[in-house]
Amino acid sequence: MSMIGMEQVQGLALQQTLSPQMQQSLHILQAPLMELRQLVASELQANPVLEEENRTTSPSLDEGAPQQSSTLDDEWREVYSQRGSTEQWSAEALERRQHFFDSHTRPQTLQQHLLEQLGAIGLSPNRKGIAMVVVGNIDDRGYLRSDAVEIAAQAGCSDGEAEEVIGIIQELDPPGVCARSLSECLFLQLKRQGQQYSIASRIAQHYLEELGRRKLGDIARQLRVPLAEVQRAAEEISHLEPRPGRPFSAEEEQTVVADIIMERDGDEYTLSLNNSEIPSLRIGNDYKDMLSQPGANREVKEYLREKIRGGRFFIKCIEQRQHTLLNIAREIVNRQREFFDLGPAHLHPMTMSQVAQAVGVHETTVSRAVSGKYMSTPRGLFELKYFFTSGYTTSEGEAVSNESVRQSIAEIIKNEDPRKPPSDQDIVKLLGERGVPIARRTVAKYREQLGILPSHLRKSF
Repeated sequence: MSMIGMEQVQGLALQQTLSPQMQQSLHILQAPLMELRQLVASELQANPVLEEENRTTSPSLDEGAPQQSSTLDDEWREVYSQRGSTEQWSAEALERRQHFFDSHTRPQTLQQHLLEQLGAIGLSPNRKGIAMVVVGNIDDRGYLRSDAVEIAAQAGCSDGEAEEVIGIIQELDPPGVCARSLSECLFLQLKRQGQQYSIASRIAQHYLEELGRRKLGDIARQLRVPLAEVQRAAEEISHLEPRPGRPFSAEEEQTVVADIIMERDGDEYTLSLNNSEIPSLRIGNDYKDMLSQPGANREVKEYLREKIRGGRFFIKCIEQRQHTLLNIAREIVNRQREFFDLGPAHLHPMTMSQVAQAVGVHETTVSRAVSGKYMSTPRGLFELKYFFTSGYTTSEGEAVSNESVRQSIAEIIKNEDPRKPPSDQDIVKLLGERGVPIARRTVAKYREQLGILPSHLRKSF
């Protein structure tokens, strides 16, 4: 039974079996800083025993604080051990808790939407683990940023298994999600409409470049169909969604506030939590005194006991969130020191599993902790997920991240001769000379992700 917390957080579909306290703990862990501030404000209003205290100095969660807190997984197991089978949540308490969660749930993200659907289709434990890796590599536009080989390396499975799970996710809502290119995205949407063998589908798969340059006549001749049919197909394609993740992205500009602040101190980096955005909470002494009064009403005492328990747990969840986040950030900086010293081209491959093992938490804890969290660094503001990337092994046995390879491609194209820009195959050869083995289709994918046109469209005369 000691593993129940870790087992149940494997999928969103299982969250409904977690206790209200566990759900609250997960919610606080996953909340970005601005949302956490709103949660604290709401809890201050909902729980009368909580009060905000003046804080002239930062709590003992900064760089010099002793790291003696237990892991979040231990905290979750402790919750279960504290509540025995004879102590059940009342219907009224459950209703109040549920109202709290319903009232303070942020709009569903694309990743949450996909995991919710995956939880409903009953994947095997092995495929569920692969699926979580795939979903973690889908960006806000709805595109998969890694190929099957990279997914397999991260998930510890075969390329074929990774490809199968990618195919499963591509069948989910929204249509076109989990595509690795615009061409695949449009084809998936046409396939969903039963048009996988249509002219529009053939254009989407093979003639997007010509379509973008409005060479409809050339397309008609190559497909050997009337020009009118190509025009109709082009009209159909124009109504497809090139960014399937768009409905889950906030339309309005949102302010990003860093959870972690990095500063350079000589040759070293120091990390601190941005605690200024979160009020410091405590249990009011007046309410503690009320419990000790001999003539107090029994129902009032029970109400206060429940509120004090809830308040203490809420405070503990925030403290644990902060400890966990800071420990993860420290490990990221330790592993990515060359990135901060030398720049993006020196980003190393790093997985959530590696960080989880070093920090002493479950991999899903790391995934939740870094979701939507940012770190302010001397090199700019970065989402923590940015630092988790798969990679390649050079001919000399050195590990190179795929982000480093992307930066190398950008550098090659930036310094190219505009009259004779290198093709994707030329870039493959150049990277090969640097000891980085890479496929041409991977170069093309990275080039598209960088928003760079193919060589024949970059050429200047």
